[in-house]
Amino acid sequence: MPAYAFEALDPNGKTRRGVIDAETARAARNQLRAQALVPIKVDAVQQSARGLNTVLWESRIFSASTLSVWTRQLASLVSAGLPLERALNALTEEADSPRQRDLVAALRTEVNAGAPFAKALTQYTREFSAIYIAVVAAGEQSGHLGLVLESLADDLQDQQTLRGKLLAAGLYPAIVSGVALLIVLFLLAYVVPQVTQVFSNTGRQLPWLTRLMLTLSEAVQAYGVWGLVLMLLGGVGMRLALRQPDLRWRFDAAWLNLPLVGRLARGYNAARFARTLSMLAGAGVPILKALQAAADTLTNAAMRRDAQNALVLVREGAPLALALAQHTRFPRLLSMFARMGEQTGTLPAMLQRAAQQLGAEVQRKALQLATILEPLLIVAMGCVVMLIVLSVMLPIIQLNQWAR
Repeated sequence: MPAYAFEALDPNGKTRRGVIDAETARAARNQLRAQALVPIKVDAVQQSARGLNTVLWESRIFSASTLSVWTRQLASLVSAGLPLERALNALTEEADSPRQRDLVAALRTEVNAGAPFAKALTQYTREFSAIYIAVVAAGEQSGHLGLVLESLADDLQDQQTLRGKLLAAGLYPAIVSGVALLIVLFLLAYVVPQVTQVFSNTGRQLPWLTRLMLTLSEAVQAYGVWGLVLMLLGGVGMRLALRQPDLRWRFDAAWLNLPLVGRLARGYNAARFARTLSMLAGAGVPILKALQAAADTLTNAAMRRDAQNALVLVREGAPLALALAQHTRFPRLLSMFARMGEQTGTLPAMLQRAAQQLGAEVQRKALQLATILEPLLIVAMGCVVMLIVLSVMLPIIQLNQWAR
């Protein structure tokens, strides 16, 4: 039965909004009048929600954190024994925004019509990833949807926590670098020329440091805008070039070989791979499908190719641990825990442990790197500013010596 979002006035003159099930819009208005409500606006929810799924310039209805909270709420209601349709109805009434309310109401309408929950989610791939849908489908098939949704909510929360900590670790160095660059450009473009112009009229040769800073200042004034344009064009060109699979693979493989950043990227991707594989395997997804889905979540093309090669070995009958051990880009910790899981029959739990340890190691290394970079950036900025100040002070000192 279709769902309709309504806006109506109650007998006290207050505006009420919500969602109501009816065969037609006219039937929805009649139901509202039967409840002593005066309908103002009645719109079909399903059509509007699908429209939201195709609008490219609007933000997503569910952010990463909102989706985690929503999934946990749904898991709690389903685990408490509430039918899925009633759980979705409750979440519709508690929606934070009209767009979210319309989306959940559309999902409820599909479930009411007899469609599986996972199939209803496939209509909104902008909001729900393929991994999310696969886990929900496995939960429905196994009859443990509540437990699977709880596991999915934990996974979403862990991913958000790891991503937030990495962002926080890199935010301060990025801000310091940006501010330092702006200060240096301002000093070179405006301060140095105005100050040194006073001393250049004396006809005497300026100190070498002052001449160097004047040369840099002239270059910034003459070519600064063009340099910025070239940097932007270079960034866009690099982004377009990395869309080529072979070039992207070479770039990502070289990125993993970098001293510090490479190890962070390797650990982050391995933790994401292990967490996704653990969740899918624990939900009852066949290992080959789980491996393929986990490989698709990897952002590094080189590690994604290694995961796909491991999938080929597993399909040919090799153990998962042996297949992962064949590729050195995956940490040995992952293959070790996979071997323990296969030997003890607890593969999902062992993979989850591996993901937790890898994620904790990535957080620790990121914080260490940020702790080291912060003072280094401050010292570097101080040295650059000191050189600029010296380039201005040296002519003053030289002028005092000439006056004597």
